Amino acid sequence: MEISKSTRVGRSAIETFDLIEAAEHYPTFLPWCADAVVLARDDKEVAARITIDFHGLRFALTTRNPKRRPHWMAIHLEQGPFRRFEGEWRVTELAADACRIDFDLRYEWGRGLMGLLARPIFDDIANKMVDAFARRAEQGEEL
Repeated sequence: MEISKSTRVGRSAIETFDLIEAAEHYPTFLPWCADAVVLARDDKEVAARITIDFHGLRFALTTRNPKRRPHWMAIHLEQGPFRRFEGEWRVTELAADACRIDFDLRYEWGRGLMGLLARPIFDDIANKMVDAFARRAEQGEEL
């Protein structure tokens, strides 16, 4: 599956990037995110374990994501129920208080029951992810 989404946000590129990068805050505004733990973070990458719980289907994935703040962050799967899971966030400054978010995600489920059950659920989550980040950024709440 491949997802490509783009939207404009009325917030600076730096603030928007920091929102995307701050996985520890995902459970506060992503209803399908049951838990998020940052495993490592420095100027060049962030690693996190995200637990997804959607209508009783629960699984976790761990990613290690290289980044160039405030414009780009890749997504690389380290562990999880996917055969392939990779993508990137791009944040383009349009003005001091506006930016564009571009999100691309490519994933393929591993074999087994989890993939069969989770595929339609995760497809829905992935399609709505950029909108959720844009709504959170527009709220103007501090991290």
